[in-house]
Amino acid sequence: MLSKSLLENIIDTALSKGGDFVEIFVEDKITNSINLINGKIDSANTGNDYGVGIRVIKDTNEIYVYTNDDQKDNLLKLAKKAAGMFKKADLKSNKLQFADYDNLHPVKIYPADLNQTEKVEFIRRAYLTADQYDELITQVVVGLSDYTQNVQIANSNGVFAEDERSRVRLGIQAVASLEGEKQTGFQGPGAHMGFELFDQIDITKRAEDAARMAVTMIKAGHAPQGKMPVIIDNKFGGVIFHEACGHGLEATSVAKNNSVFSNKLKEKIASEKVTAIDDGTIPHQWGSQNFDDEGHKTQRNVLIEKGVLKNYMIDFINGRRLNMKSTGSGRRESYRYAPTSRMTNTFIDNGECSREEIIAATEFGLYAKHMGGGSVNPATGDFNFNVREGYIIKNGQIEKPVRGATLIGKGADILKKIDMVANNLDLAEGMCGSISGSVPAGVGQPTLRVSELTVGGRGEKE
Repeated sequence: MLSKSLLENIIDTALSKGGDFVEIFVEDKITNSINLINGKIDSANTGNDYGVGIRVIKDTNEIYVYTNDDQKDNLLKLAKKAAGMFKKADLKSNKLQFADYDNLHPVKIYPADLNQTEKVEFIRRAYLTADQYDELITQVVVGLSDYTQNVQIANSNGVFAEDERSRVRLGIQAVASLEGEKQTGFQGPGAHMGFELFDQIDITKRAEDAARMAVTMIKAGHAPQGKMPVIIDNKFGGVIFHEACGHGLEATSVAKNNSVFSNKLKEKIASEKVTAIDDGTIPHQWGSQNFDDEGHKTQRNVLIEKGVLKNYMIDFINGRRLNMKSTGSGRRESYRYAPTSRMTNTFIDNGECSREEIIAATEFGLYAKHMGGGSVNPATGDFNFNVREGYIIKNGQIEKPVRGATLIGKGADILKKIDMVANNLDLAEGMCGSISGSVPAGVGQPTLRVSELTVGGRGEKE
């Protein structure tokens, strides 16, 4: 990390040459990953990424430069070069004030505390469980990744923050094969903590569930096509809100009027059953942080309350464009990226009924128990998502599994058609990509029902 005096020197140098705001982001990150395919280690990698990013802003324009050479002369040269792109301002910075805070994510077992042999044991346990689940399982891929990232953030407004972040994640993919076709099941538990994660989750149960999903789907018939009620289960089911709606609530798109939700604050945009939240303060959750990557403390940000749009997710420069304050939503993958507004842990909040009541109230429809990947147009909200594990509901009961279902629609429309929300909120882990790179993001929701949604499939609607 850089000394306080050097940080102040860089900031003052940039302000004297041009721009009205200067920010420095320093990162020192150690990463590890191990991948095992069918019982054999396919790869094992360890890396150290270190660098410094300097951002200079004038009004709503920004210049960003970065380097892994942290020598004083080089950093001052870069700061002058970036600031020189603007008309000379010769401003003064505020004195840096170190941000004291309570660490919401204390680590008990750091990744560096375990050797490779101990880490491989976690992977082999998951592999053996999934591989032995059923004779239809033909491939099991297990990956374990961890990192410890130290960051230092300082800016001309006086912000001076340092944070240590450790994350661990296990990915289990099981493949089932039958008559020339394949289906996959996946589980990917992770958290903002150390290897004490594996004292809190049951690796065997997670591996069994990945294998069960694959075997169930390979034996299933084809999903019907057409418009019908769709029940989307909790946890990773929240990926639809994240992709189809969440990105449209980020100031990155809102400030440029590239979102269907631009200029709609205080308007009703969803069913009154919907309250949506982005919360970066949940202890040990995958997308949580003590500070965002601009040095602001993360917060619980109510986006939609009983159907009414209350707020956006806002970073510093887009806050300027919108004349709104930061919500602690500035994030970036590494020092190589300038920050922008991003989600942390984004979810639809609990409703008042149970999962069982939603199923019982549905005469016919699709139950999406586990969601897969998909694609979204952030400007329009048009989405297309695969259902990894699905079932037909008939006469208020889960009747049979179906595979190959695709959910097609618009984010703004789906929000208005949510007519039942359960009380079993849970979160899951994912990676989110945008213009500031790929960052850990939590998604979630309770079980909920969309009254009508287009389902793509190869079967006939009964």
